[in-house]
Amino acid sequence: MTTLERRLGLWSSIGLVIGITIGGGIFRTPASIATRVPEPMLMMGVWILGGVIVMCGALAFAELSASMPETGGMYVYLREGWGRPFGFLYGWAQLVLIRAAALGGISSVFGEYFLRVIGQDPAVHPRLADALAAGAIIFAGATNIIGVQFGALFAGISTIAKFGALALLVLASFVMGGSVGGDAANFSSTGAAVDPGLFGLALISVMWAYDGFADLTFASGEVKDPQRNLPRAIIIGTLLIIAIYLTANAAYLYMNPIGVLAKSRLISADTMGTLFGQIGVSFVSVIVMISTFGSLMGSMLASPRIFFAMADDKLLFEPIARVHPKWKTPYIAITLACILGVAMVMTQTFEQLTDTFVLAMWPFYALSVAAIYTLRKSQPNLQRPYKVVGYPIVPAVFIAAAIYLVVNALITDPKWTSITFGVVLLGLPVYYAWFARTSATGSRPQPL
Repeated sequence: MTTLERRLGLWSSIGLVIGITIGGGIFRTPASIATRVPEPMLMMGVWILGGVIVMCGALAFAELSASMPETGGMYVYLREGWGRPFGFLYGWAQLVLIRAAALGGISSVFGEYFLRVIGQDPAVHPRLADALAAGAIIFAGATNIIGVQFGALFAGISTIAKFGALALLVLASFVMGGSVGGDAANFSSTGAAVDPGLFGLALISVMWAYDGFADLTFASGEVKDPQRNLPRAIIIGTLLIIAIYLTANAAYLYMNPIGVLAKSRLISADTMGTLFGQIGVSFVSVIVMISTFGSLMGSMLASPRIFFAMADDKLLFEPIARVHPKWKTPYIAITLACILGVAMVMTQTFEQLTDTFVLAMWPFYALSVAAIYTLRKSQPNLQRPYKVVGYPIVPAVFIAAAIYLVVNALITDPKWTSITFGVVLLGLPVYYAWFARTSATGSRPQPL
């Protein structure tokens, strides 16, 4: 069996968790969340609730990654917990929808902010923004083919930049903000009514911002001392993300009444502009560009490992599993991810890309975490260096939240949700036509 070298240490792994997760979400979603939840403390409550859900998921994935530290992450957990057809279906969804939509969405934000940094309006030059986004995908892919350390280094640099910029925004807001309009009264109740349905939609936006916490598991086969470093990196990285998201939103709210916050799509730039003038606006715009590019680099590093693991399992065509003889990376899988990502970003809007991602991804999040229950029964002797705290309640909280998000999508947008699920389910006839009779050892797989 082809193997990848373990070259990612604890700090590189933590950097990947943060770098992949903190993309454009924290810089774009606060306005829409404030619009849907126009009550200050309830708005903060959406972010806190999202953090609780994500932390439950992180704890569950920590157990799964420590007990099965193999390249492929969720694909492996689904295959072992539910059977090969479920593993294939997840890989199929990643191949045709999930990862390409994620790469396209992340790179779209990069392309738009790149134009803003050079003084151009992306609304006036949408095709140029798409071309820049496609170029970012290609560059990220080429860098990760040359070496996993280069990809991790880029992700790590962007992690330091974005984390530092958000920390500066938070500190400056609370230290200097009082003299330029900051007011603790902005946290007081406005008396506005909050619709439960809109609260749910706001939670979906929050979960998009938090997404990425589990992506390190895709590259589990390249993490040093994985039984120890994987759970630590996932948990520490997720806690740091929750902390910076909550403090950043508190800073936004301290500097801007919720009505102003709701109208500001570029709330980070507006806040920094209030504090530092045009220099602050330019600075944070560059940071957002770096942030999204770093997230793209980290996602490109991790996600092609799914296809590598599937091909090595005889669940995708064999060439996809090839490792480059010089750079020791899955170059065919990375190239495939690049091609699909470029195709998506050139043909769909940002909103279409993000909707596709959320609808296709969350059912598999729920199934992966639910695999903890099936694996504890089917493989009681499996080595588990870390066991999820609060079992069985903690995994159940995450599963319930995932089910809620999917059901809410079916109710609010049944047409697009049905199309997305239809594309995902097309993977089943593909599996039974080409791969059901094969396995990594050449024997028939287990039936459903």
